[in-house]
Amino acid sequence: MEKLLIEGGRPLEGTVQISGAKNSAVALIPAAILADSPVTIDNLPDISDVETLAQLLEEIGGRTELNGDTLVVHPEGMFAMPLPNGRVKKLRASYYMMGAMLGKFKKAVIGLPGGCNLGPRPIDQHVKGFEALGATVTNEQGAIYLQADELIGARIYLDVVSVGATINIMLAAVLAKGRTVIENAAKEPEIIDVATLLSNMGARIKGAGTNVIRIDGVESLHGCRHSIIPDRIEAGTFMIIASAVGNSVLIDNVIPDHVESLSAKLREMGVTVEEADDQIYIRGGELRSVDVKTLVYPGFPTDLQQPFTSFLTKADGSSMVTDTIYNARFKHIDELRRMGANIKVEGRSALINGGTRLQGAKVKASDLRAGAALVVAGLMADGVTEITGVEHIDRGYGQLEEKLIGLGAMIWREKLSEKEVAELENA
Repeated sequence: MEKLLIEGGRPLEGTVQISGAKNSAVALIPAAILADSPVTIDNLPDISDVETLAQLLEEIGGRTELNGDTLVVHPEGMFAMPLPNGRVKKLRASYYMMGAMLGKFKKAVIGLPGGCNLGPRPIDQHVKGFEALGATVTNEQGAIYLQADELIGARIYLDVVSVGATINIMLAAVLAKGRTVIENAAKEPEIIDVATLLSNMGARIKGAGTNVIRIDGVESLHGCRHSIIPDRIEAGTFMIIASAVGNSVLIDNVIPDHVESLSAKLREMGVTVEEADDQIYIRGGELRSVDVKTLVYPGFPTDLQQPFTSFLTKADGSSMVTDTIYNARFKHIDELRRMGANIKVEGRSALINGGTRLQGAKVKASDLRAGAALVVAGLMADGVTEITGVEHIDRGYGQLEEKLIGLGAMIWREKLSEKEVAELENA
């Protein structure tokens, strides 16, 4: 096990290159199951979730070749191998294996998903969609069993806007008979990315990126080559870092429209944000407090709430952050308090009294974006911050240290001592 150490207070400048979108990659890799010939996916992020999913495809008989940021998936030998345990438990996005395997083989057994513990995140809308298409879905001993004689297109209204359910129903529906209509669909850019891959494979999909998606089932899908869109959450995290401790930072390989809600908040705070075709330039300034409420896309992303909360400790005045998406996404607050932050949590909201100087401390990342929040805090703090739970950060941020070192940060890893490991396990 490792810990991440950051010596804070160093001004950053330079250019940082954004990787492909994690939230696209974890859906695109399972989508390759649906093809009858090889699928090549370019611009993959260097994160542990990609490796885990590639290994899952090999468990069901596929062959994968991962070279740098390119993955080639050979789906020809895949079969409906049950996956009740093991790697499937490591990441929440393993639930996309359900839709892809149901679509291809008309059956699947998938262990209930793992990943970050963010409180109740039910998959009832996924199940509702699968059942509408004609599948029988049962939950037995911690695994979901899906079975269908055939899948037939249906009209499906999602009770809550869900990225996961929207994508999973798309995966199941592209090989179903007839037309499927998903109403109240999520609009995230990652959904358009998945629809683009499926369309390049021969699927017939209209309306991705709107709240109504129409899918006309086809007999089969073929392989193709696809390049993943830039990761808007990684881009947003570096925009926050640049605003907090940057002299002048250029963020390269980004789609500015995808981070517009964050750009607007940063400008409101007094940060200089200048946009080009695929670049954003950030220069910090005198920071004013703001209130933020997370919403489904195109609103402020819940995935940026935690790093943004760290950043708000630097702004003069009181700020309110409300997370309407996940009610358990304030686990980083106790860790920020260890560093001297003045924050109170009431229900789904956090009140940040800003203008406080953070101090380096020993803290623990409880989930992926909480880890990002602690990195932001460590870069702002006086002294050295030690972050454990680094495996969470590695799930979503590839080459994080290299990118920050390239901007002038002092950040490094060390092995945990046996005593530190024991203390973590007993905590």
